[in-house]
Parts: sequence; C-alpha cells; structure tokens
Amino acid sequence: MSQHSQIRLLRSRRFLPFFVTQLLGAFNDNVFKQALVLAILFRFSAATDKSLLVNLCAMLFILPFFLFSSLGGQFGEKYEKAWLIRRIKFAEILIMLVGAVGLLLGNIPLLLVVLFCMGTQSALFGPVKYSILPQQLHDDELIGGNALVEMGTFLAILGGTLVAGVLMGHDQYAALVSCSVIAIALVGYLASRGIPATAAGLPRLPLDWNLLRQSWHIIRLGLAQERAVSRAMIGNSWFWFLGAVYLTQIPALSKDLLQGDEGVVTLILAIFSIGIALGSMLCERLSGRRVEIGLVPLGALGLTAFGVLLWWQSGGLPAVAESRDWLALLDEPAAWWVLLAVLGLGAFGGLYIVPLYALIQARTVRHERSRVVAANNILNALFMVISALFAILVLTVAGLSIPQLFLAVSLLNVLVTGWIFYSVPEFAVRFRLWLLRQPGLPPAR
Repeated sequence: MSQHSQIRLLRSRRFLPFFVTQLLGAFNDNVFKQALVLAILFRFSAATDKSLLVNLCAMLFILPFFLFSSLGGQFGEKYEKAWLIRRIKFAEILIMLVGAVGLLLGNIPLLLVVLFCMGTQSALFGPVKYSILPQQLHDDELIGGNALVEMGTFLAILGGTLVAGVLMGHDQYAALVSCSVIAIALVGYLASRGIPATAAGLPRLPLDWNLLRQSWHIIRLGLAQERAVSRAMIGNSWFWFLGAVYLTQIPALSKDLLQGDEGVVTLILAIFSIGIALGSMLCERLSGRRVEIGLVPLGALGLTAFGVLLWWQSGGLPAVAESRDWLALLDEPAAWWVLLAVLGLGAFGGLYIVPLYALIQARTVRHERSRVVAANNILNALFMVISALFAILVLTVAGLSIPQLFLAVSLLNVLVTGWIFYSVPEFAVRFRLWLLRQPGLPPAR
C-alpha cells in the first residue's frame, strides 16, 4: 500500500463517488437549513416569533434521527447499499424541488415540512454512510477513509453555511438558493450512480415498521456488542455532546466576550472546522494506516486541555465601544489564544472521533453493522439534545458564564472518557504502545 493511501482513495472508484455523494449531501443540508434560518431572521416579515421558529428549525432537523434511524438501519441491512443510496439521493431532489417552491412563495409552514423531510433523508442515509465503508475499503484503508469522510463532512457544513450567507445577501435570494439546492441534489445523485454495488448484509431481514419498538431494539443491539464497541458508541455520542455545546455557544462567545460581529462568528466556525479536518487527516499518518484506538486517549486529553485554555482566555480581550470585525480581532494578542484553543478543540476532536468510528465499523459483524450505526446515530441525537438541556441548566438556572460552561464540560470530559478507558483498558494499553512506537522513544517491550 502506498504511503499516500488517502490521496489514492480519492482517485479510486471504490471511494470517490461515495465521498462526493456524502459531501454534497452534507453541503446541501446546510445550505438549505442556514438559508431558512437567515430568511426567518431577516427576510420573512410575517415571521413574528423569530426565536421560536429558529429553535423549531433545529428541533425539526434533529427529530427524524430519533424517529427514523432505526428504519435506516433496517434498510441498510436488507438492501444493497449502493442501490439504497441512489434512491435516498433521488428523494433529495424531490425534497429540494418542494423546498424551492416554499422559498419562492415564502411559505414558512411548507419550508418547515421540507426541513423535517431533509432530516428524515439524512437519518436514513446515516447508517448506510458508515456501514458501507468496511465493504468498499481494505482494512488498512479504513482509518484513511473515515478521516476523509469526517474532514469532508465538517468542511461541507462550513461551506454550506458560508454559501447560504452569500446567497441570502442578494435581492433574488429565493431563486438563487432554490436553483443551488436543486443543482447540488442533482449532482449528488449523479455521483451516487458511480458507487460500486455491495452485497446486502441481511437480505431476508423482515422490516419492523413500529419505529419506537425498533429503535429500542436497535439501541439494545448496539449496546449488546462487545464492550469496546458499545463504549466506542458512548464515546462517539459524547463527542457530539461536546461539539454541540461549543458550536451552540460560538455566536454568543463571539458577540458578548470577543465583542465581534458576524465575521468573527464565521472565522471561529471556520477555524473549528479546519481543526477537525486537520485532526482527521492526521489520524492515518499517526495510526500507521490501521484502526489505532490508542489515539482516542490522546484526543480526549487534547479536548480537555484546549477546553480549559478556552475557558482561561475567553474573557481576556479589552472592551471596545463598537463591535470588532475579524481583522480587528486578529490585532488583539489575547484573541490568538482563543483561536488556538478553538483550533486545538477541532484537531483533537478529529483524532478522537475517527478511530472510534473505525472501531465500530471494524468490530461489528456485517449483517448487524447498519443497525449498530443507526443505534449510534440515535444516541448521538439524544446526547445533542441533552447538551442543549445541560447548557440551559448551567447558563440559566445555575447562572454560570459561557467560559465557566466550557470549563464544566472540559472537566466532565475527564470523567466520561476516564470511565470509558477504565471500562475498556485496551484504550489505555494501545495508547501506551502507540507512544512507545514513536521516533526517539524506546521500543515497546
């Protein structure tokens, strides 16, 4: 295997069509979702309770992951995955056509329905997205493939958010956004047609349409896997808890503590996304192109260290009479510590999450893999909702500040990941062996 296996994957038909398909899906989701939020805030004069509608958007997008991930897991086991992906992507085209009608008419109820349908489509795609990789890639490509997927996903989220902001700045925003999301959906569907066929995991699986019963069954199936897999699922969901806390507070951090404008919010989001991409891409090099779970404790240590740094430095900027733009922020020496902390959170988050995904894929049998990934998606959504409740409790009920919230989740990270590593000593053992294999250190005994 070449030393540049990640680059080779991007030239491989086994990976490139799938990579483009999932990247464009995440990009399109965020173009439409962010455009809808901005339209509610700045364009739709008929929207009276804007704050309620914005929070309703967030709920309507995450709710399908509770409701339909179990169905996506069943579909991923029963049907051939490339065939299933093409049908899900074709549904995206239909959903975006309806969304375009909603934007052109300025019909908020219709747009909220479309947003819910988008969340449903993403919930059905998620289990297939991660369970197809072990069937398409060799064992020594699994880390690299997951790293590219994570990098692409976070850069697509950032890119979609930025593009939505640019499109919404035009007078003909409705037509521009409508044409864009339909075109992106079409290109994504065409890319999906190049994904090679794979064998169905469990073609005789009977479908259970009782979503609540099947969701509970799938969660039990996931948590009943070997302990390393079940704890990896919890560790994965904990990362989304942390990510949701930080990403949700970035606008308030930028406005209230850094005294920045919208450009500062974009800068911090960009740095966080770039950090995730860098950490994800480093995983293959640091792991030696194998599933190296010894990187997970390294990622956890970095998440705590840079979370504490963010708490320490968030309030260190001098007050100004007017909001800073991003260039003015860069003139402040104290701001560079904040940006370093955000970059470090992203980078070590990538080192933390990629090996966990690869572990779940590698150690789950093929005929259960889609359902286990679906269980992980349900847990992710649950942890993200809990993170919102936790932030409300800390900031509103307890009356703590945003930096103190960052300190709290950083200390909680020590407890949660410490429990995971205590429960599965293999993480700590592999971390020690990984350290001993590094240049300049004595070999492992």
